[in-house]
Amino acid sequence: MPSTSRSSASHSARSSARSATNSHAVRVIARSGYAVNGLLHILIGVIALQLLLTGGESTDADQSGALQSLASTPFGGILLWIVTIGLAMLGLWLIVDGILQGPARDSKKKLVVGIVKGLVYLALASTALSFALGGSSDSSGDTQSMTAQLMAAPAGIILVFLVGLVVLAVGGYFIHKGVTQGFRDDLSIPAGTAGTVITGLGVAGYVAKGVALLAVGGLFIAAAVTSDASGSTGLDGALRSLLALPFGVWILGLVGGGLIAYGVYCFARARYANLG
Repeated sequence: MPSTSRSSASHSARSSARSATNSHAVRVIARSGYAVNGLLHILIGVIALQLLLTGGESTDADQSGALQSLASTPFGGILLWIVTIGLAMLGLWLIVDGILQGPARDSKKKLVVGIVKGLVYLALASTALSFALGGSSDSSGDTQSMTAQLMAAPAGIILVFLVGLVVLAVGGYFIHKGVTQGFRDDLSIPAGTAGTVITGLGVAGYVAKGVALLAVGGLFIAAAVTSDASGSTGLDGALRSLLALPFGVWILGLVGGGLIAYGVYCFARARYANLG
């Protein structure tokens, strides 16, 4: 095929894909992904606060626990399918939008970030799908299994340590984005009281999620140092580990409240997000 024909075909395909991602229906579904992500974070935050009342005996304070809570409600099956579709569509939209518009924005960073975020949402959608189909999932157990598999590989201890460092870096990124209000670039924040409230929710939410991720990263590093995969228990174990810290009750309370704030912020993002 002549180069001009290939170029024309490629341009046509990219134009068709861009038109699809810019369609009203796709954007509505993508926005719903932010809303269901907010719902999950609110549930995780509530479960984290329940840990304070039960002394650590509670549903897993992670995505699996949140999905299990949804499944146990009336119309839980319908809600799980809504969550699955919303997260999947948001993940696909972020990946396609990153591929199509990343070069146009002259930013490889945005391209990579968009794809990584998309893959994270697709992974969450996969977990939600298992619940929607009547199954279950254990995020803590999955994390331990993944850590054990990494440790069994050549230089596995180093790999687990590096995973911990990456998670720590992501946690630091969330805290920085919250403190500097960098998240404001992701939204068209309205003026007045509504904008002030959304900004406050974003600051509290991003910082809380960052602290939670720092705890997760710390567990990965501890698992690498001790060569014990059982210590890597994901978000649930990370939140429970906060209770063991000095003033741990207060720290977990603030993080749990912050996760709820992040969830409410995600609902605002569903309404005001800049979708390209």
